[in-house]
Amino acid sequence: MAEVLLEIPARPDYLALARQVVAAAAALEPTFRDERIDDLRIAVSEATTNAIEAHSDLSRAERIVIRCNLDDDRIEVEVVDQGLGFDEDDLVALPEATAPDRLEYERGLGIPLMRVLADEADITSDEEGTAVRLVVYTPAHRRATQAGDQD
Repeated sequence: MAEVLLEIPARPDYLALARQVVAAAAALEPTFRDERIDDLRIAVSEATTNAIEAHSDLSRAERIVIRCNLDDDRIEVEVVDQGLGFDEDDLVALPEATAPDRLEYERGLGIPLMRVLADEADITSDEEGTAVRLVVYTPAHRRATQAGDQD
C-alpha cells in the first residue's frame, strides 16, 4: 500500500493542490478510468472546502490533513480538520434536484455529492473536528463485488 500525506493551510487557494495530489495518487493505479479520478477529485474538493470553512469560521491556524492510501483494490482518501464539527442530523434538508425552488439554494450539495461520487463516504465529527473518508474502488473490485451480489 502506498500512502501520500498532504497538510495544507486552511485557505481556498490550496484546493487546486489538494485536487492535483489526489488525482496524481489515483493515476498511479492504471485501471482507474479518468471519470472515476474526476469523481474522486470533486468529492475531495467538497470535503476540503468544508474543512477550510470549518477552520475559517474559527480563525484556526491548524492545517488540514489529506491522506491518500492506494491499495490493490481501492484508493482511500481521508480529509481531517480541527473545526468544531457538526451533527449530520442538523443539516437542512434540501428540495429534490428537480424541484422548482431548488435553484434558490446555492449551498448544501457537498455531502450529497461526496456520497454519490465515491463508492464509500463516511463522516465522523465531534467538537474536536471532522474526518471525511472517501473510497473509490478499482473497476476489477467493483465487478467482483457486483458479481458476488448476483449470486
